[in-house]
Amino acid sequence: MMHLSEDEQYFVKVVREFVDRAVRPNVRRVERANEYPESWIDQMKELGIFGLAVPEEFGGMEVSAPGYVAITEELARGWMTLAGAMGGHTVVAKLLAQYGTDAQKERYLPRMATGEIRATMALTEPGGGSDLQAMRTVARRDGDELVINGAKMWISNARRSGLIALLCKTDPDASPAYRGISIVLVEHGPGLTVSEDLPKLGYKGVEACELSFQDYRIDASAILGGTPGEGFRQMMRGLETGRLNVAARAVGVAQAALESALGYAQERESFGEPIWKHQAVGHHLADMATKTEAARQLLRYAAETYDTGARSDMEAGMAKLFASETAMEVALSALRIHGGNGYSTEYDVERYFRDAPLMIVGEGTNEIQRNVIATQLVGRSS
Repeated sequence: MMHLSEDEQYFVKVVREFVDRAVRPNVRRVERANEYPESWIDQMKELGIFGLAVPEEFGGMEVSAPGYVAITEELARGWMTLAGAMGGHTVVAKLLAQYGTDAQKERYLPRMATGEIRATMALTEPGGGSDLQAMRTVARRDGDELVINGAKMWISNARRSGLIALLCKTDPDASPAYRGISIVLVEHGPGLTVSEDLPKLGYKGVEACELSFQDYRIDASAILGGTPGEGFRQMMRGLETGRLNVAARAVGVAQAALESALGYAQERESFGEPIWKHQAVGHHLADMATKTEAARQLLRYAAETYDTGARSDMEAGMAKLFASETAMEVALSALRIHGGNGYSTEYDVERYFRDAPLMIVGEGTNEIQRNVIATQLVGRSS
């Protein structure tokens, strides 16, 4: 971690100690009960984790992108849910810091830095998936207000987030469609309904809900940056941060699975010796470690590219694609090494196997990532 500042290295160390002391010994019980990790979230607030993307002038502890992904990886190594609890929040903080009006920054960023207000994004719609330009949620102008109607699906932290960055159409007739898209900063209130929590394979503890807007009214000044029609461009930059977060979560899950498999392979014996000495198991461990480290280095490169200010959707997409596929592969290999015990809920590896698929489909499916990468490859070679 020599590429990080001394302060960032210390921050990563503190988060690692928090994970090893408080989270890992208890996560199996909390995850199995699908409990919201209130006490751990409070400790994350105290550590300043919700202020990682908030500039110091607003009370945050802003770190570099490589520092951010290193901290996210440590949280995910303990429990991927904890990294998810701050993922969308960080994206919204970045969007506000980069594009928000002075009034919007003053209203939200100081309270976001402490975690008093937590934020989430609302992009996906019930019938839209990754095709954001086909969204049907509309915010129509009515005097000095916007009237919002529509629905969003699979919104993490929706119930507990005090601020929602809603991607919607403020000009449904715009051509091309992206010119009519804006981000509106909405809060809970009349006209906004949060559904029951949607059941999930993994990623327990944090809710994912459907949001329904029915004649929801808000002042037109809630448009991010104050100018309508900029939302698609703004959110594409935000998704670069989001994909770094998902890639870091994947690296954290892969690292946790590797550590579990490595420990088990040294303790478990067959035919009179530790199973890691059997070539089939040893080769699994070698491949797991190599791919996990490759994913970490690709993520670091993407984070460093992001910090230059240059467009980094290809680099973030590559990191998200490779890291998530690696996490799935490493989790499966860890399960194989554990044999029948890997299928038992008494061991952590079955949780890694349930959590890993989220990173393959979340923040844009890996099929979409491949499209983004191919388009950028062609564009940059022209």
